[in-house]
Amino acid sequence: MTSRDPSISVKAAYQHCLKISRNHYENFPVASWVLPRRMRKPVAAIYAFARMADDLADEGDLDNDSRIEQLDSMARQLDAIAANHIPNDAMYIALADTIQKYSLPIELFHDLLSAFKQDITIKRYADFGEIMNYCRRSANPVGRLLLYLYGQTDRQSLGQSDAICSALQLINFYQDLHQDYQEMGRIYIPLDEMKASFVTENHIKNRRSDGPMLHLMRKQYERANKLLNAGAPLGKTLKGRFGFEIRLIIAAGSRVIQKLYQQNNNLFSRPRLNKADWLWIFWKALRAK
Repeated sequence: MTSRDPSISVKAAYQHCLKISRNHYENFPVASWVLPRRMRKPVAAIYAFARMADDLADEGDLDNDSRIEQLDSMARQLDAIAANHIPNDAMYIALADTIQKYSLPIELFHDLLSAFKQDITIKRYADFGEIMNYCRRSANPVGRLLLYLYGQTDRQSLGQSDAICSALQLINFYQDLHQDYQEMGRIYIPLDEMKASFVTENHIKNRRSDGPMLHLMRKQYERANKLLNAGAPLGKTLKGRFGFEIRLIIAAGSRVIQKLYQQNNNLFSRPRLNKADWLWIFWKALRAK
């Protein structure tokens, strides 16, 4: 038996999620006008869920135990949805509707929560394998959920989506090197590669853009770019507006990597995409077809 607050309609719940998605700046499109109309509300519901979890992990004055408890509470709400008991909250009402209509695997949402919990307790990564394991749960589920919404979940498409999402996650790390360290005490660069490049935490703490740091980051950019290119064929196999949206996201990621490469004298500045960049991105996405 389904239980939810009758005062919150499904339509109003989706409007709540759409408002959340529009109120956050991102370099990459979220629930944009390019998406097929039928996908915009479900994408917004998924984004609102991820946004809430991200904020619980990073924002506010809660201690770590309280943050983990709040994320565990979100996991319990997911289990309630799976049991067809809808929580009395606009975001969960929209999310439950999306999960039910598109038969979305609930495990993908649990993967997201596990990554956000990891952000609270783990601040360093010994090698790139550990970082990719994090990306598998922090980023890849979003791409897979989009493919479920679209209806194309063959193994090749899922693998290409994973490559794109992991690349975008890595790019976000590289944009926010100093901010992640200063505000959260996190470093998402493999410790073994830092050591091999003679880079220490002081490079990040003091925003030191010297030769060793440049060498280290060039390696990170190259690896992210290879992942992005490995997933790029997905933008051509997906048809219509969704395929164009994916090509836009890939082109935007490529543009950010280009800007990161150009910041030789300041490896800690976050690139911002301006009008000229977006014109290039749209041209690239159209040409890629």
